[in-house]
Amino acid sequence: MTRVTRASRLSGLLASVALLAVTAVGCGSSDSGSGSGSSSSGTSGSDSKSVAGAYPVTLDHKFGSTTIKSEPKRIVTVGLTDQDAVLTLGKVPVATTEWLGGYKGAVGPWAQDKLGGAAAPTVLKDTGTGPQVEKIAALKPDLILAVYSGLTKSQYESLSKFAPVVAQPKAYNNYGVPWQQQTEEIGKALGKETEAKTLVSGVEDKFAAAKKANPAFAGASAVMATPYEGTFVFGSQDPRSRFLSDLGFSLPKDLDKVIGDQFGANISKERFDLLDQDVDVWIVPDTTSAVTKLHSDKVYADLNVVKQGREVFIKETSDYGNAVSLSTVLSIPYVLERMVPQLAAAVDGKTATKVEQPSS
Repeated sequence: MTRVTRASRLSGLLASVALLAVTAVGCGSSDSGSGSGSSSSGTSGSDSKSVAGAYPVTLDHKFGSTTIKSEPKRIVTVGLTDQDAVLTLGKVPVATTEWLGGYKGAVGPWAQDKLGGAAAPTVLKDTGTGPQVEKIAALKPDLILAVYSGLTKSQYESLSKFAPVVAQPKAYNNYGVPWQQQTEEIGKALGKETEAKTLVSGVEDKFAAAKKANPAFAGASAVMATPYEGTFVFGSQDPRSRFLSDLGFSLPKDLDKVIGDQFGANISKERFDLLDQDVDVWIVPDTTSAVTKLHSDKVYADLNVVKQGREVFIKETSDYGNAVSLSTVLSIPYVLERMVPQLAAAVDGKTATKVEQPSS
């Protein structure tokens, strides 16, 4: 199965939010519109019983509000992870937007069974210049979802000319919407608000169970990072960092002061104190040579987190690594099964405990 590299994946996301010029951070850091209407060509596995009386529905977002007049049947996901919420709510998008690469229809193994007998969605590209507007228009969508996105106002207005668009929520950074709100917003758009809330509660119960089984997580500090163009650290509004917070870990005190209002940023060696936590979770190209390279940096290697063996390494192009990056209502249970044992080994207070790689 072909995989895209970590560099191309992260650089594409950075480009989408105008971060191509991100430079190493030293000792510190630093509209409205509307879409409406709905056509009804095509089908995507809808359940009409669950949407009775749900429409019209209006959703607020970064660029104003959008009204969906009737049940959508041809859904295009511009948000890079929105397809998982659509699938788990019983619908199959006609098109998705590729981010991770390597999966037919941009549907990971944790979500494959949700396709049922439906054909895999058409896969669109966003290399940092925005959605492929003409290709999306040709698909004749009656709903465009861009909840987990960095959509600009002009892109939103272009897409809104031919279908209602649900853009990213105003309250969060671009690509910063929590998986809970993402699922519930998409649930509202699909006329399945109650079902979405139930699904969210089910995953939150899994977090609660993991926390109860691992009391050492409470109060322990953690950070999520990747060796992209140096050392890239994810901020508190990034879904990967929220995964750690949802397990009870605390993030570095100055993290957002250094990151600013972005989902993450490169840090200089002067701020490697952000990495000296109770556990570091690294998303790496591989779990052998990439780790050796990290440990060859004398500044990093001298940190207690390294000396005491409290690191978790995740191969970023593996199914596990892809699921971590997606952080959706469908991928999170897949990640919990694999990462919780690793985190438990990292924070057990015994330097001799090895943090093992999951078997699959």
